[in-house]
Amino acid sequence: MHDTPGPGSERARARARLNCRFAPTHAAHHQLDPSISPCRRRPLIDRGDPAAAAAAAMAGGRRPRCLSPACLFLAAAVALLAMPGLAAARTRRYTFNVTMATVTRLCVTKSIPTVNGRFPGPKVVVREGDRLVVQVHNNINSNLTFHWHGVRQLRSGWADGPSYITQCPIRPGRSYAYDFRVVGQRGTLWWHAHFSWLRATLYGPLVILPPRGVPYPFPKPDGGEVPLMLGEWFNADPDAVIRQALRTGGGPNVSDAYTFNGLPGPTYNCSAADTFRLRVQPGRTYMLRLVNAALNDELFFAVANHTLTVVAADASYVKPFAATTLVISPGQTMDVLLAAAATPPAPAFAIAVAPYTNTVGTFDNTTAVATLEYAPLQGGAAALRSLPSPALPLYNDTGAVANFSANFRSLASARYPARVPRSVDRKFFFAVGLGADPCRSRVNGTCQGPNGTRFAASMNNVSFTMPKTSLLQAHYQRRYGGVLTANFPSAPPVPFNYTGAPPNNTFVMHGTRVVPLAFNTTVEVVLQDTSILGAESHPLHLHGYDFFVVGQGFGNYAAANDTARYNLVDPVQRNTVSVPTAGWVAIRFVADNPGVWIMHCHLDVHLSWGLAMAWLVNDGPLLNQKLPPPPSDIPKC
Repeated sequence: MHDTPGPGSERARARARLNCRFAPTHAAHHQLDPSISPCRRRPLIDRGDPAAAAAAAMAGGRRPRCLSPACLFLAAAVALLAMPGLAAARTRRYTFNVTMATVTRLCVTKSIPTVNGRFPGPKVVVREGDRLVVQVHNNINSNLTFHWHGVRQLRSGWADGPSYITQCPIRPGRSYAYDFRVVGQRGTLWWHAHFSWLRATLYGPLVILPPRGVPYPFPKPDGGEVPLMLGEWFNADPDAVIRQALRTGGGPNVSDAYTFNGLPGPTYNCSAADTFRLRVQPGRTYMLRLVNAALNDELFFAVANHTLTVVAADASYVKPFAATTLVISPGQTMDVLLAAAATPPAPAFAIAVAPYTNTVGTFDNTTAVATLEYAPLQGGAAALRSLPSPALPLYNDTGAVANFSANFRSLASARYPARVPRSVDRKFFFAVGLGADPCRSRVNGTCQGPNGTRFAASMNNVSFTMPKTSLLQAHYQRRYGGVLTANFPSAPPVPFNYTGAPPNNTFVMHGTRVVPLAFNTTVEVVLQDTSILGAESHPLHLHGYDFFVVGQGFGNYAAANDTARYNLVDPVQRNTVSVPTAGWVAIRFVADNPGVWIMHCHLDVHLSWGLAMAWLVNDGPLLNQKLPPPPSDIPKC
């Protein structure tokens, strides 16, 4: 269980890389396989390749500073390792055997991909500062990868997991070990498959406890801590659902139920026995570790007759605030305290989730129910359906969502400061939304999108094309030609009234385009929703980073007015934020983590249609600011 230095340890690799400073530089070394050699030389760059030239021009273009989060993480790690809690940092090892298992929900029995035969998958628990090693064995008839959603992956991009971005998929019958450290984070995150729609059943909680001896910045719950994964159930094969949608060009079939830890509950056909039950003791406080693992739906969440206290979001503590209804987007996590009544007015209450959406298309407009029980509930399905239930907002109540979102603030304390960048090196404006591809052939019903087109999605009118090889591998080897181009636009090519009447041309461009950034660049991104095919909320997730949400509003972003209202004191720190319906959100981060990091909509249908882009963050000048070589077992394309 302990991390002992060996030939393959990080300490040994760092020592070997340092020795490379004295290695010969003749041409033969350019042919070294970086997967087995720590002596990485910069290969000759084809100057005729604009992508390579642009990315190379960005490398090392700025003078290093030591005020970035990564640099501060490093300094803090050195200091904190002297503390008793972190001195005991461990290596935590898990094994994920991915197999098919037979599961019955809604009277439908089918075979689904699972981890270790469980749905949802196992809970992974670490402490801040621990090393986590997860050995994955792929025993299903599909490629797959796993993503550790929200983990910063400082200099461990090879373990991030999005297919064809940081790795090639794990092929059937093959294995791969995800190996990384959890630094500067504590709270609830989660893991999920990151290939096609496999995450419909391949997901589970990732709990990061504070170091031993370090208390929560809120009263410790005396009743316990409960991971609660909110998901979606499809009677059909989710992979087949998206394949059909991509073939026809239309929207995918929607899910058949929402679930609590994989259980749909009594509001669905023959599902009363499949109800998640949370049993509590009067007068005690419980912490719910909430995760929205749904594929395509933001969710309202409430517990009848109970007020919840939000204390953390996306593994970052927040100033506690009370709420009777929560809004949680796909990919987001929240830690909330539930105080059980000393003298409850009823023996049990309903816990409910229902969708929030403004989509013009179809959606799963059902409500799922679990139970909060002070005493075992008797009476079967009828009793479950008659429980006191919370009054959830209407499915399109954007005002309720905005009011809830406005409550989030970082602690901004001495122990947990909010290191939001006060100045910005590079500013970006991304118009986010749906679009269309023209119908090239109407054979076999392949143009079932709006007005005989095919659905697409884009940022700045560029729909992301998934590459055929790993972008991170291409970047490490400096072999960009035919893989990516470094010309993602910093603003929409043609400005328009983003939240007004849609433009005449709704067609998108396609490409694997990235934004190259010099190490330590401070970045601001304004994400603007558009009404091209109807305004709707988009939960945007950034891999490899947390960011600060410094501002948000409705309508079109106006820098002259809106920048002055930014919160640069205690903005919430997140890895996933929802762009408001017909509105905008502004985020800031420091590009202090070398690698290739995708930013994408966490509505999987929008990701499948191309709502994504990637940041290519170059190495810094110091050894601890460079991307290490890939592990020897990394999958090949």
